Amino acid sequence: NREIEAKQFQVKGDPLNLQEYINELNMLINLDKVKLDLFKLINFSKISQLKKERGLQAFNRNLNSIYIGNPGTGKSTVAKLICKIYKELGILSNGHLFEVERTDLVAGYQGQTATNTEKIIQQALGGILYIKDAPSLFNDDNLFAQEAIETILKRLHDYNGKFVLILSGKPLEMNLVLKKNKRLTAYFPNIFEFEDYSPRQLLGIAASLAEKNGYTFDEGALQEILDIFSRLSNLMDYDKRNGVLAKHILYSAITNQEERIFNIYEQSDVDLTTLILEDIQKIKI
Repeated sequence: NREIEAKQFQVKGDPLNLQEYINELNMLINLDKVKLDLFKLINFSKISQLKKERGLQAFNRNLNSIYIGNPGTGKSTVAKLICKIYKELGILSNGHLFEVERTDLVAGYQGQTATNTEKIIQQALGGILYIKDAPSLFNDDNLFAQEAIETILKRLHDYNGKFVLILSGKPLEMNLVLKKNKRLTAYFPNIFEFEDYSPRQLLGIAASLAEKNGYTFDEGALQEILDIFSRLSNLMDYDKRNGVLAKHILYSAITNQEERIFNIYEQSDVDLTTLILEDIQKIKI
C-alpha cells in the first residue's frame, strides 16, 4: 500500500505535527481499507474547503462517521489521530476528542437528558464527539434515550461543520442500529469497518508496543506469543481479543521479566530490556 504524506495536503497548522499524526496512522496494523477511505474523506474535505476560500461553489462534505468493529480493533486510536489531523488541516478548530457513553447523555428524569446532551455537545464544538458503544443508546426505546438522540441529530444540523460526530460499536449491534434507524445513513454517510486481527497481526502489535516501551522479545518469546495468539483466537470472546489481548500479553510478560531479573546481582542493559521465553510461559491467561 502506498503511504500518505503530509505534503499532499494544504496545511493550516503545524506541518511537522501533521506528518507525525499521518505517520502514526500509516503504521497502524490491519487497517488498510479504513486508512484508504479515511484519506479519501480528508482529500474531499480539503478540496471543498479550498473552493470555499477561493469563492467557488463547494459541496459540503459530511464527516460524521460510524466505526464498526469489536473491542481492541483500533477504533478509538483512529478517532484520536483523525481528530488531530483534522485540526492541522484546518477542518476542526480545536482538534480535541470528547469521548462519552450512554450514561453520560441519558438522565433519569424529564428534561435533564436534553440538558446533559446539550452540555456535552457544547464541549465537543471544534472537535470530535465520540460516542462509545453507541448501540446501547440508539437501540434503547426508553423515552430519555430517544430525547438524547433527537437532541444530537438536531445539533448536527444546527452546528453543521462545527464538530464531527463518530458513533462506535460492535458489528452485530451496530448493524441492528442501522437496520432499525434507516435515517441514520443520511446523518452518517461514512461507515468504516474495523476487522479483527489475525494471530500474526496481534504479534506485530505486541512487538510494536514493546518497542515503544523500550523492550524487545527474543526469538523463543516471539514464537511462544504467536502460539498463544493462535491457540486463543477461536476460544476467547471478542471483548478479550484483538489489541486488548496483545496489551495483556505484553504487560504480563514485563511483570514476569521484572520478577525474574530482580535478584540478578548486576543487570545488563540486555537483561533490563529483553523479554524471553520464560517470561511468556509464565503468563496466566
